[in-house]
Amino acid sequence: MKRRLPAFTLTEVLVVLVIIGILVLLALPNLLPLITKAKSTEAKIQLEHVYTLEKTHFFEKSRYTSDLQTLGFVQEKLSTESESGGANYRIEIVNSSQTTFTARATAVVDFNGNGIFNVWEIDQDKNLREVTGD
Repeated sequence: MKRRLPAFTLTEVLVVLVIIGILVLLALPNLLPLITKAKSTEAKIQLEHVYTLEKTHFFEKSRYTSDLQTLGFVQEKLSTESESGGANYRIEIVNSSQTTFTARATAVVDFNGNGIFNVWEIDQDKNLREVTGD
């Protein structure tokens, strides 16, 4: 005496998965700007950290520096360098003098696939701006 249990067939499960896949493909283009905005938060936080380190260095030495190691800033491994890398932005100081500095965060990943990489900059007055939008 075989009793049949109520369950879904393989065909029903596959149809549901196809429908979910189509809905995700329809929603993905609307979500890409949100993903880019969330990832750019990493650049803003890192640049504000560099700003704080530069200000501390300025108060101690009376000048800004262009060397991240001198500041004590450690660049996390980039996501393009290894599987364990988590940073999406390369941080660098592009300009420094006795009274000014400019630090830049350049994306190493094209978040929305349009060929343009996101770039942010901060200066000695804590003016944070997006140079190139993704």
